[in-house]
Amino acid sequence: MAHHVRPAPYGDRLVLSARVEPRPYTGTWTPRVRGTAVAAYDTRTGGLRWRYARGGHRPVAVLTERDEVIALWDDGLITDTDGRTVRWHRALPDAAEWLPAQGGTGVLRPLGRGILAVVTPRRVTAYRTADGDLRWLLPARRGCAFRPEHALRRGPALLVAQPCAHAAWTEQLVALDDLGRITPDRTPLGNDLPGRPERVDVEKPLARRR
Repeated sequence: MAHHVRPAPYGDRLVLSARVEPRPYTGTWTPRVRGTAVAAYDTRTGGLRWRYARGGHRPVAVLTERDEVIALWDDGLITDTDGRTVRWHRALPDAAEWLPAQGGTGVLRPLGRGILAVVTPRRVTAYRTADGDLRWLLPARRGCAFRPEHALRRGPALLVAQPCAHAAWTEQLVALDDLGRITPDRTPLGNDLPGRPERVDVEKPLARRR
């Protein structure tokens, strides 16, 4: 193995397999959690392409988005790597209060169009996968909590359970897409990178949650 990226303040250690030189980024690979690291294996040969670890921490959930791997770590840090570099880091607040028991199941949820939803009991946070930019945040209703392990897809929408002790069942399920909560009276909002024209979906009204 050849060291590819120097250690970073977050304890990053991204190591490239010397066996895949001189063209380490061609072809396809699939990531797997291997102990305390995320490892990418060539889909054709099964050989190791690269390995990413963080000192003193382990990945609890991994999501593949195109040629990137998004990982949730046991300290509540979210990272994005493409095998060349660790592109961005984002820390989840209050992770120590819920992550050990929850285990990371269902926390990382792709919304499509380059947007990642991070579902935690207190909030849903959306990031743009291209650069980790925070796009929107939806807090849980007072007295309620989101259940990331019970979220599911229905077409373009992500349905997230939000159990409440005293609320109608219609208020205990939240529908989301890349633009936030789906409501009948939304107003336009875009998530494109700076310099690109904003996308406007003419099939339905877009909105910022009120």
